[in-house]
Amino acid sequence: MVPTPSHSNRGATRARRIMFYSHDTFGLGHLRRSRALATALTQADPEASAIILTGSPMAGRFTFPERVDHIRLPGVTKTPDGSYISQTLGLDIDDTTSLRAGLIQSAVERFEPDLLIVDKEPTGFRGELLPTLEYLRMRGRARVVLGLRDVLDEPEVLAAEWTRKGALAAAENLYDEIWVYGVRDVYDPSEGLALSPETRARMHWTGYLRRQVTDASDVPDTPYVLITPGGGGDGAAMVSLVLSAYEQDPELGPDAMLIYGPFLSGEVRDAFDARVAKLNGRVTAVGFDSRIEALFAGAVGVVCMGGYNTFCEVLSFDRPAVIVPRTKPRLEQWIRASRAEELGLVRMLDEFRDGMTTDAMIAAIRALPDQPKPSAAGADGLLDGLDVVVRRALALMEKGSSR
Repeated sequence: MVPTPSHSNRGATRARRIMFYSHDTFGLGHLRRSRALATALTQADPEASAIILTGSPMAGRFTFPERVDHIRLPGVTKTPDGSYISQTLGLDIDDTTSLRAGLIQSAVERFEPDLLIVDKEPTGFRGELLPTLEYLRMRGRARVVLGLRDVLDEPEVLAAEWTRKGALAAAENLYDEIWVYGVRDVYDPSEGLALSPETRARMHWTGYLRRQVTDASDVPDTPYVLITPGGGGDGAAMVSLVLSAYEQDPELGPDAMLIYGPFLSGEVRDAFDARVAKLNGRVTAVGFDSRIEALFAGAVGVVCMGGYNTFCEVLSFDRPAVIVPRTKPRLEQWIRASRAEELGLVRMLDEFRDGMTTDAMIAAIRALPDQPKPSAAGADGLLDGLDVVVRRALALMEKGSSR
């Protein structure tokens, strides 16, 4: 029998324990954000430890710092009609969700975190987090925080989604604070949500989460433009457009380094590799690099999609960037990119305004080396997120739960 932790050992001197919930049904964004936060919090407290609960199939390909670990939840996949299926287990989605919910609660009961930070989804995937949130509320010891990226979706769409999922009630009743990993002057993700004044008083805008090079990676010796569609699952159109630009203009430079992302694979990846091979070294391509921060730092410019983590890297490493945002199934990336362009931080290649044409991409790449860096528009003042998170987390854990 596995022993239950003794409450006599839970005094004030016990090292802090922090847990992250990252549902990760698609892409890498939630896991990478949780990893950055866990790293900052454990570095700030040399005795603290952290566990990330994640559904990402890529979790094992990342390195985690000392005193940070992860628990892999059974994965799920979104089908073209918007429904979900189990990734590998052969269970129906209800059984898979029930299994995940049980693993989450068991991990929380055994680890006994002082702080639980939930990424984006107040009730978790299909409500799987609710039993654990109710358990923690009943115990009344751990503090619970909802962490939101700077942009979620259009206000009307988000309001309907949160009402349907019961997320509004959960945010009101089951969380001690809400942290927004952005700046209110850039965008307010809670616009349109019918949050009470009391709940809004518990909201804190942290600023964006600064990134740094933590692991060395081979970087080309010659100037290069970094091409990254993030996780790559919805990046085929952007990658194809970049390759078309280099194919059509034999003088186009600088050369490009393309990181497909782990979810751009199969026949689509094979077709892209064949096109890359014909470009005689002007474009080099790899599937995935978990140390992409070093590649950002060494690039003369970036062509990317508009995900949250990529945007933080553009700001952190002060790289001139052209963002090609997706517009389906959410307008999140388009909203973020358009606001960033208005503020002079990046340039956006907008399918509605510019058209997704090869000529437009050629012009954008040619202009990158002379494009102003984000720092020219005051990007440094936006990047206080990790420092604010550390201060808020320590303050919460010092207080203990009062809800």
